[in-house]
Amino acid sequence: MNATTQTLPLQEMEQCIDACNSMLRGERSAVETYDLALEKFGGDPQLDQLRRIRDDHARSVSDLSQCVLRMGGLPDESSGAWGTFANLVQKAANLFGEESAVESLLQGEKKGEHDYQNYLSGDKLSPDAERMFRAVLLPRVVNHIATLERIEEMID
Repeated sequence: MNATTQTLPLQEMEQCIDACNSMLRGERSAVETYDLALEKFGGDPQLDQLRRIRDDHARSVSDLSQCVLRMGGLPDESSGAWGTFANLVQKAANLFGEESAVESLLQGEKKGEHDYQNYLSGDKLSPDAERMFRAVLLPRVVNHIATLERIEEMID
């Protein structure tokens, strides 16, 4: 643990671990959802961009897991109920074509952006977690949204 996380009261530390684990489940769900979308797109030129986004989510899983461990918590190992729901939505969207699949991914990214901003506007994060959310994780999601919007325009 670093000095910042050691000085937080136990209740605040537990709230931060819960917040990080919540976002960790969402990031795991995103990795699973992009895996499904990558199956759909096959040899499409957008595949590299989608793979990059998927890899960003995998890095976010690692970043959040490490953050939880530094605080003395146990990182969630599954995507939980949200992952199950997101996977069902993505499978359905894949059936309706590329545009629907990209729109589903875009909606997932927007939910992630909302969730990160929600935690940043509250008081449940340690200073270290807040810095990571603000400087690393949220900017990744904002970039994903812009990329998916460009892909969507090309598909239209």
